[in-house]
Amino acid sequence: MSDWQPDALLAGFEQLRLEFPADYDGPVVATLVRLPGPRRDRAALYVHGFVDYFFQAHMAERFAAEGYAFYALDLRKHGRSLLAGQHPCYCSDLSEYYAELTRAIEVIGLEEGDVPLLLAGHSTGGLLAALYAHEGEARARLGALWLNSPFFDFYAPSPVRAQIAAAAALGRLFPFLNNPNRLSALYPMSLHKRYRGEWDFDLRLKPIEGFPTYFGWLAAIRRAHARVHTGLAIACPVLAMHSDRSEQASEWRDSLMSADIVLDVADMKRWSPGLGAEITLCEIPGGMHDLVLSRREPRERAFAELFGWLQRRGFGGTSQSVATAASAQST
Repeated sequence: MSDWQPDALLAGFEQLRLEFPADYDGPVVATLVRLPGPRRDRAALYVHGFVDYFFQAHMAERFAAEGYAFYALDLRKHGRSLLAGQHPCYCSDLSEYYAELTRAIEVIGLEEGDVPLLLAGHSTGGLLAALYAHEGEARARLGALWLNSPFFDFYAPSPVRAQIAAAAALGRLFPFLNNPNRLSALYPMSLHKRYRGEWDFDLRLKPIEGFPTYFGWLAAIRRAHARVHTGLAIACPVLAMHSDRSEQASEWRDSLMSADIVLDVADMKRWSPGLGAEITLCEIPGGMHDLVLSRREPRERAFAELFGWLQRRGFGGTSQSVATAASAQST
């Protein structure tokens, strides 16, 4: 395709703007980002989480080193796709994103040919990817699904869950009511190099204080969770990956750098087996919520486990990855 442009956020990457019919916020776009290179015999499409966008250049480079054409999607109203006047990160139903996933898969087919395709989703992107793999228009094109700490339930005590349910019920009538307290700053602070992390990302697109959590969005997430809890019928193999533990805190402590402090890994273990016929659960000791943004050892273990799993399912992979995965499994 001829409309690829240099990406304004990541040097060496390209972006393609995808336009869709207007919705309740006006014009709608999504942005497909790629690491350009020669045609490969396999491809990956990555979907980010809530209050998030694609900035993990090291992940794209790792996929390229393993022989994959790498693409990432900034969903509508997120990151590169957020337009003036829109409600950031909002959707009234997760199925609103299906159109851009289908279009991205079509573009990858045009660019790379009919090659095995891995769909990868992190957190809310993992929830979306699972639902799309179950019922999306182009689900037959998916050769495998990788879920990086998928958002299958709220990590909250019973009183807070009751408050979420009440807010979601109110959100059906008043979707743009929101929680002014926003999200905890501890997780993004654990990532960004200006604070306690090692990563750089645009704080306008992924702010430390987050964006408002709209009650209509909560209603959409609760409906999506209910569908996962009922059970899905994903046809392709699924790798559900998560940390070995979760931790909650109201103030900083160093142990937060080696745990999922956003979601409960017990929920991932509970609901992942019901996604389809071939499900593999993989625990990454010391992993953070976004496993590929963890400290070096758990991050490398996550990559090794992923590429080893893919190689065993016919996607190929370097001998180094397979050997590293085998070593990780034996420790």
